[in-house]
Amino acid sequence: MTPSATPAYRRLSVEERRSQLLTAALSLFAHRAPEEVSLDDVAEAAGVSRPLVYRYFPGGKQQLYEAALRSAADQLQLCFDEPRTGPRLTRLSRALDRYLAFVDEHDAGFSALLQGGSVVETSRTTAIVDGVRRAAADHIYSHLGVRTPGPRLRMTVRMWITAVEAASLMWLDDDKQPPAAELRDWLVEQFVAALGVTAGRDPQTADVLAALSGDV
Repeated sequence: MTPSATPAYRRLSVEERRSQLLTAALSLFAHRAPEEVSLDDVAEAAGVSRPLVYRYFPGGKQQLYEAALRSAADQLQLCFDEPRTGPRLTRLSRALDRYLAFVDEHDAGFSALLQGGSVVETSRTTAIVDGVRRAAADHIYSHLGVRTPGPRLRMTVRMWITAVEAASLMWLDDDKQPPAAELRDWLVEQFVAALGVTAGRDPQTADVLAALSGDV
């Protein structure tokens, strides 16, 4: 009988190894406070040695944590990159489809990203999390055709983004119910409703809402 062949060992490239470590770190940071996660934990989760983790992240756990957050943030920001064609609410629906698909596929990274701004009090981690929110808001203003949003419109958009984040975290906690398509439609309706409330007090938002109503 011919003995089973042993799979050939393949050395990971620098980027592959770094990605492996970041994935392991995100999974841990998503479910435990950063101060409760050690480099030994990350090494064990990735199936490597502690010195190897230090080789890629000589700044230790803080550097690894920030890199993990940045990795999740970079991927999440791509969800909002939508062509400026077609009805604007349809564009928003497509962006939310990608957003929720990211949340579904990268639930650990998403949780770690949003927890980062409140759990770890450093200017860098807060800036990473807030950068995603600002990027999302800028995309929304662009789709709405607003170059200089006033304070009421800015508040409305940022409050809605916060609501989307909270709903997404609750969606993960509730075993991803309701279905993603239903959640998406509800979030779009929430956006229109929020604009409607603000429009009663702000002419700029009223103009935006009127444009959306006439969009085809």
